[in-house]
Amino acid sequence: MDKENFKLKMEGNWHIIKGSLKKKYGELTDNDLTMVEGQAEKTLGKLEKKLGKSRAELEKEIESYVK
Repeated sequence: MDKENFKLKMEGNWHIIKGSLKKKYGELTDNDLTMVEGQAEKTLGKLEKKLGKSRAELEKEIESYVK
């Protein structure tokens, strides 16, 4: 999936993704999972840092939540 389609899918399904990430990673706070419309890249960067995962790992995981 190209980056633009991924960002649109992520933003459109954020409530599902947010719940799944919070359930799997208990250390994530509501602040970590706050996404302002159009800022998917910033949110991914924040999650990369917090979870110690690569962008590719996070994208694959996020895609699995919204298939």
